[in-house]
Amino acid sequence: MKFLPKRRKAKDSEQLSEVDQADDSVKQVNYLGFMSRIILLLCIVWTVFQLYTSSYGVMETVKFRAWHLGFLLVLTFLLYPASKKSSGNRVAPTAWDIICVILAVGSIGYFISMYDNFILERNGINTTLDYIIGGIAVLLLFEASRRVAGKGLTIIAAIFLLYNFFGAYIPGLLGHYGFTVERVINVMFWGSQGIFGIALGVSATYIFVFVLFGAFLKNSGFTDFINDLALTIAGRSAGGPAKVAIFGSGFMGMISGSAVGNVVTTGTVTIPMMKKTGYNPKFAGAVEAVASTGGLIAPPIMGAAGFIMAQFLGVPYTVVMMAALIPAVLYYVTLFMVVHFEAKNMGLSGLSKENIPNAVEVLKNGGHLLIPLIVLVGALFSGVTPLFAAIWALLSTVAASWLRKSTRMNVRTILRSIEEGAKGAINVGIACAIVGVVIATVSLTSLGLVVGNNVINLAGDSVFLAALLTMAISIILGMGVPVTAAYIIVAAIAVPILITMNVAPLAAHMFAFYYAALSSITPPVALASYAASGIAGTDSGKVSIESLKIGLAGFIVPFFFLFNPVLLFDGGSTWDSLLAAVTAIIGVIALASVVKGRLFIKTNLVQRVIMLVAAFLLIFPGLLYGLLGAALIGVVTVMQRLSIRKEDEAAKTTSGKRLTL
Repeated sequence: MKFLPKRRKAKDSEQLSEVDQADDSVKQVNYLGFMSRIILLLCIVWTVFQLYTSSYGVMETVKFRAWHLGFLLVLTFLLYPASKKSSGNRVAPTAWDIICVILAVGSIGYFISMYDNFILERNGINTTLDYIIGGIAVLLLFEASRRVAGKGLTIIAAIFLLYNFFGAYIPGLLGHYGFTVERVINVMFWGSQGIFGIALGVSATYIFVFVLFGAFLKNSGFTDFINDLALTIAGRSAGGPAKVAIFGSGFMGMISGSAVGNVVTTGTVTIPMMKKTGYNPKFAGAVEAVASTGGLIAPPIMGAAGFIMAQFLGVPYTVVMMAALIPAVLYYVTLFMVVHFEAKNMGLSGLSKENIPNAVEVLKNGGHLLIPLIVLVGALFSGVTPLFAAIWALLSTVAASWLRKSTRMNVRTILRSIEEGAKGAINVGIACAIVGVVIATVSLTSLGLVVGNNVINLAGDSVFLAALLTMAISIILGMGVPVTAAYIIVAAIAVPILITMNVAPLAAHMFAFYYAALSSITPPVALASYAASGIAGTDSGKVSIESLKIGLAGFIVPFFFLFNPVLLFDGGSTWDSLLAAVTAIIGVIALASVVKGRLFIKTNLVQRVIMLVAAFLLIFPGLLYGLLGAALIGVVTVMQRLSIRKEDEAAKTTSGKRLTL
């Protein structure tokens, strides 16, 4: 395998620093000496606990989630500094960090030890000490969220929490009778629908194991294999490096489920490659950002939100995975064609042959690293739960790496993977926990019903208008907020509105999830674009705007599967879905043509309008619509072919005159 040189590791660390700044997030503390071993030990203990309890161990659901939150809080206060100024290398945690750790251990330990007494002996009646402990735990969670998830999500959660108390002073429909501090703490901390609700439950089970699997896969050499494989597939075509970014980020996104993570992983290679080929930094960063964001909606691993969606809908994860397949294909086909048309407009070529690895050698030396993916997908479709599928895939990653000396994982690599996986689970885990405050507030105050009724009144009988409002809510809430958190909030508030208006539940949830994911490239707070701009060395605002242009088609597709869920393998036969997929693929190619103003040659205004109409007809499922759309594309094709013929004839005539002279 043409593995990338070791000297790139230093460069990666520098780029990571830039990404951290672009992402407006605080870097983890790097402990030196004995404390680093303590952190590693904590990660190992947490990992063993999670894997054993999730697979063979038996523990009450609420207690299991409490243990999970306990590990999350302790590692958060040790690894994430209270301020950016205190980040960097350390020998020991600060006094404030130690206090927070002690309070976290004490409050979570009290909950676990007293929960049986609270339920069985006191029949759910709280004591004064229960309220004090619960209040401390809620405050600690907000501090953890501020450190890990950032200000955006923390402020949103704080607004919802305060709404429980001050909603009584709000006039009109948004007001309520108000709740006491004791009632709110009981619901948030001691109830099963607050902090320890479904969101944290998914983090404690699926998310942790899949993040751990991703860490093992990355350290097995999978990233380098994917980069080389992408080079062999698209490296020599027009604008090859940009297409390599699409393939590489798409493949990695199918595993990581993280937009910023994808940018950091593949962007350090693809963005400089695109700039070297001739793309300007703005476009190079935007391509990587949009390609990486697509990983959030690409199966088999769609990030945490995919598993939470399955829980909300009460369906197997494979149903959600299949529903995401066609939209993901449409997203990446659109992006690929936008890049292709841009390359043609700029007159760019692909990479030279000597810079492209041999496909046979790449597969020979790294093809075995695909075994874990085959195991994962095969296990999922065999009926095994996603949890067991991930565990088997994780074990097969280590086994597969041993098939080649160049990828063999030793004890040190395995321990590093465990530490990276545990640390990687903190961000999403804390986000899931703090979102529990939002969900509990929506339930306690009936806010979801109030907002829903107002939106329904505003939209009237128009599903399209209600969908527009849902899209706006998803994008706004997703600005600077983890996708999982944004999706959960919208699923609690806006999705029921669409379902009330007879939209299929799967389509409604997928619609909200899709736009929550696209918030990663939506200005003014576009985290994936910011990360890419740091690597590209250009203005983040320009990259955000360019990302929006490139990914514009992605904002249109959800409306089609919302009105006809056959694109989600829902509500029709498999043949209907496949036929709809074929016509939709042609449609998004037409849409990409409109965005970049090119088909075979540059299009004029009339041709672009015709292609736009054709795109909408083809994306909307239905044989008649498809035939009409194809006919319109045929018209533009004939027009362009005639123009090309005239240009060729004119060129020959001019050449003949020169020879005569």
